Amino acid sequence: MTSPRRITVLMGGLSSEREVSLASGRGVAEALASLGHDVSTLDAGTDLATLVAALDAQKPDVVFNALHGRFGEDGCIQGILDWMGLAYTHSGVRASATAMDKAAARAVFMAAGLPVAEGVVLDADTLAQADPLPPPYVVKPVSEGSSVGVSIIREGSNTRATIAREWAYGPRILVEAFIPGREITVGVLGDRALTVTDITPCGNGEGFYDYTAKYAAGGSRHELPARIDPQTAAEAMRIAVEAHSALGCTGASRADFRLDDTQPGAPRLVLLEVNTQPGMTPTSLLPEQAAYCGISYAELCNWLVEQAACRR
Repeated sequence: MTSPRRITVLMGGLSSEREVSLASGRGVAEALASLGHDVSTLDAGTDLATLVAALDAQKPDVVFNALHGRFGEDGCIQGILDWMGLAYTHSGVRASATAMDKAAARAVFMAAGLPVAEGVVLDADTLAQADPLPPPYVVKPVSEGSSVGVSIIREGSNTRATIAREWAYGPRILVEAFIPGREITVGVLGDRALTVTDITPCGNGEGFYDYTAKYAAGGSRHELPARIDPQTAAEAMRIAVEAHSALGCTGASRADFRLDDTQPGAPRLVLLEVNTQPGMTPTSLLPEQAAYCGISYAELCNWLVEQAACRR
């Protein structure tokens, strides 16, 4: 390890993913402290002036951004840290904002020739009137993470009007064709894809990787490397690196896919999204993939810190 650094771990925040962020932050702080770094934690609350004053008082060499969701990985906190002249982990303002906005990210992916599902952006009134795509299709918030607010509307379902009426995730809704098959994910560190994980949700009845499947103990089963043919695995890893680059990501990211292997012939890969600040909880996918590649949790945290320090 390089010489010890003064590090502030930003955690908590205001989004629907606050508890996940707190768990990530605690793990990161403990790991970095174990390596000899001088580590402080800071819960990013509602008062911006208080946050700026606390960061100014702690004077970190690097801020480890362990925030998730809105205000934490959508470019907002990144802009504040840039304004303060502080080095921080993960992606900058533009990449963070673009990746968090699923409609904008889709446009980037399509421009880069990467495979995405058929989709449309609309409002709740339009969704209430009629099916925007042939069922089954997926309804998701444009700017939430961790599958918050995601629903699958299937043939014969009576849930569309209710979802539209109770929508509470902003004025825009992304609707995408449901892709049958399997959920896989690929972690990226810099310009390197780690491996492919096959994710099987346990017990949510919908067969997709929802919030509970992501974070509850026993919510999902992870198999890595995924039992898929080497050519498909290599293609998923290539797409993950290209998506990371197309968005302008730095540090770590994680690309989520659907793999449709339900029909005869070659499996079909569909890129769902790129997470610019993958979770760092005990059940999170990026640390799990790093460990498979011989990178311990503490080494992963330290790599992110060193990458941020170099960019400064």
